[in-house]
Amino acid sequence: MAFTSLLRRRNAHRDISVWADLFEDRTTVGRQRVDPLILGITLAIALGGVVMVFSASGVLGETSTYYLQRQIIWMALGFCVLFGAMNVPYAKWKAWAPVIILLCVMSLALVLGMGTVVNRARRWFSLGFFSVQPTEMAKLGVVLYLAAYLSNPNRRMTDWQQGLLPPLLVVGVICGLIVVEPDLGSTVVIGLVFLSMVYLAGARLLHLAILGMPLVAAFGALIWISPERVERFMTFWDPWPVRDGAGYQLVQSLISLKHGGVFGVGLGQGQQKLLYLPEGHTDFVFALIGEELGLMGTSGLLALFAILVFKGFRVAALAPDLFGRYLALGITLLVGFQALINVGVVCGMLPTKGLTLPLVSYGGSSLLTTMLAIGILLSIARQGRVPARE
Repeated sequence: MAFTSLLRRRNAHRDISVWADLFEDRTTVGRQRVDPLILGITLAIALGGVVMVFSASGVLGETSTYYLQRQIIWMALGFCVLFGAMNVPYAKWKAWAPVIILLCVMSLALVLGMGTVVNRARRWFSLGFFSVQPTEMAKLGVVLYLAAYLSNPNRRMTDWQQGLLPPLLVVGVICGLIVVEPDLGSTVVIGLVFLSMVYLAGARLLHLAILGMPLVAAFGALIWISPERVERFMTFWDPWPVRDGAGYQLVQSLISLKHGGVFGVGLGQGQQKLLYLPEGHTDFVFALIGEELGLMGTSGLLALFAILVFKGFRVAALAPDLFGRYLALGITLLVGFQALINVGVVCGMLPTKGLTLPLVSYGGSSLLTTMLAIGILLSIARQGRVPARE
């Protein structure tokens, strides 16, 4: 009820300070210690991800610990990035946002010409020992840009030309470059974050509806012009008739979840990782969690993500200024939407998108960017409002 009331009042309040009503009625501004729950959940999910990456990839790579060693290195670097970002005043990111979004555009354009092709997609810069995926940083770059833009008190998001159009053009360029790679899943995530942030900033539903119609048409056209995407979309409805072809990955994922039952077959005892389920250590790691740890394991992981998202919204509600509120909101939506879509794909509720599960899936670019985002969120939490004492 409180969140519904917030949405109804959003046009009457041009900032989102009213969010604080959801959590604390009496607050004061002051520096806090590190939020132990956000940090603890991040650590728990990341460590669990390392364990599952090892379990899923033990039969892959040059040695049984090949992916484990690399994931541990990425996680260690990620926590260094997290603690570094946590101790940087988040307000500095507002000044850096224009440069960051420009670098994102340049790197996305550059990867189309110089990137490494993997699975018919040109998304990575190969740097010898590791690869970098600019799209991951572009997601966070969009959040930083939108937070800086929306926090300007002179912006009127109810105005189409002066309010909604400028960020639409910038985000449109980013999404256009990502689509060409091609990476439709990341485009969907960025689009959802954009629509959510500008709506809560006061954009009119009529404008968003008018904008949504051509976007839906363009999305359908992108699927239609790609035989592979058409095949994925069709097999999403019923993968079993083509279980040996286009529906193979989804069928194996569903088999993994079915085998796991309530309590799972035991950590390390899953059978689908034995070269049956493609991308078991990356995009479909949630399926192997379901097989080895069962419904209890997957429910526990989803509960951790749900708490992390709730805490992110609470940080946004108690942030001391508009930039902090929109930045915390965008980071929370980014992590939440990506986790939700990944789980939906693995469970057969959404067409295959090729998105990683944040903090869990194998991959340095995704892990480092997510850790950076959570570090910024912790920085906002440290400088946010705290409950007033009697």
